[in-house]
Amino acid sequence: MIVFIFIVSLLGLMALGMPIAFALVGCGLCMMYYMGMTDPQIVIQNMWDGANSFPLLAVPFFMLAGEFMNAGGMTRRIIAMAMAWVGHIRGGLGYVSVMAAVAMAALSGSAVADTAALAAVLVPLMRNAGYNISRSCGLISCGGLIAPIVPPSIGFILYGVTGNVSITKLFIAGIVPGVLMGVSIMLAWYWCTKNDPMRIEPKMSMRLRLQETRRAAWALVLPVVVVGGLKIGVFTPTEAAVIAAFYSLVVGLFIYREIKLSQLFGLFLKASETTAVIMFLVSAAGVSAWLITAADIPGQLAQMVEPFMGNKMLLTFILMVLVMLVGTALDMTPTILIMTPVLMPVLRQAGIDPVYFGVLFMINNAIGLVTPPVGTVLNVVCGVARVSMSSAISGVIPFMIAQFAVMFLLVFFPGIVMLPLQWMTR
Repeated sequence: MIVFIFIVSLLGLMALGMPIAFALVGCGLCMMYYMGMTDPQIVIQNMWDGANSFPLLAVPFFMLAGEFMNAGGMTRRIIAMAMAWVGHIRGGLGYVSVMAAVAMAALSGSAVADTAALAAVLVPLMRNAGYNISRSCGLISCGGLIAPIVPPSIGFILYGVTGNVSITKLFIAGIVPGVLMGVSIMLAWYWCTKNDPMRIEPKMSMRLRLQETRRAAWALVLPVVVVGGLKIGVFTPTEAAVIAAFYSLVVGLFIYREIKLSQLFGLFLKASETTAVIMFLVSAAGVSAWLITAADIPGQLAQMVEPFMGNKMLLTFILMVLVMLVGTALDMTPTILIMTPVLMPVLRQAGIDPVYFGVLFMINNAIGLVTPPVGTVLNVVCGVARVSMSSAISGVIPFMIAQFAVMFLLVFFPGIVMLPLQWMTR
């Protein structure tokens, strides 16, 4: 019965148009009433406990780093470098968008921010070159999905804090799957565009290529510093976020000189607004998470999937299908915050590595960002490119299939995630 109340109250409040954070608190109140715990102090205390976590300090700093990178010209230089190397290939602007998406993913960790920046620069270029604009929007949307997988990832931070999983291991485990996602959508792009009429950009000389690479070098150093520092153990993920923000600010102010002192307040304000939304969601999810535990919903879920407990691969497959269904209705952050407390006890009982599952879980949640009706990233691209949602959905399907193929490949071959992790954490 408590599972029914949890699902119906949450979906019912969301259907009424209530923001997700308030719906989570309302869902918690409904569960409290059913369980005979009507003390409002429980709500306040768990909201405080949900946000009162040192690792969550990484969220505002990575948000700030993303703002500094976009304002400081790092994004534009990465795109220019990719253009110099592969812009002359047939469908080259598509490969440029994927290469830029991978590079930017290693800088900000925000799918929405990366996609908006890429779409603003590349969609006009692709439109002028005669590319199919629906397909181009689909490619840029799916390219942005790499950001939650490649470190630094805000999604991994939330999953790690909520599920008590090593954030450093999650960051490192996401590198190879993130690259595979990039390769998969490149292959899908090649297959989709091999017969399309389009203008091919002129090939740049090696001197110009090296020149553009040198201009982007300061941006490319950051992911090496972050990942290298985490592997060596020089700093924690939270400290890495501070370093990323400070480095981006210094480069934008003193090297590229595109950030003015007068812009700083606006950049801090934008980062704080985004952070406030995320942290309020985290606080609200703390209430539901505590009540989920108190009502033993994970235990009930474990009983439901008990016939599959002996087969880790089959259980993982079933859980991925479940998360896929949830991801069509919820944005990534609430899905992480709601599902992690429910799934984590089941994973531990079944003996599934939470780091391995976290990578699959994050890929699944990332794909949910381009699936209607929510599709946050898809909405961003539609707004920037000024195309209809129906047109963008038709264009994103081949690339979404490629991403799902990578996810289920990792389900059936866990070594793709675990072997590089073991090697890089030795």
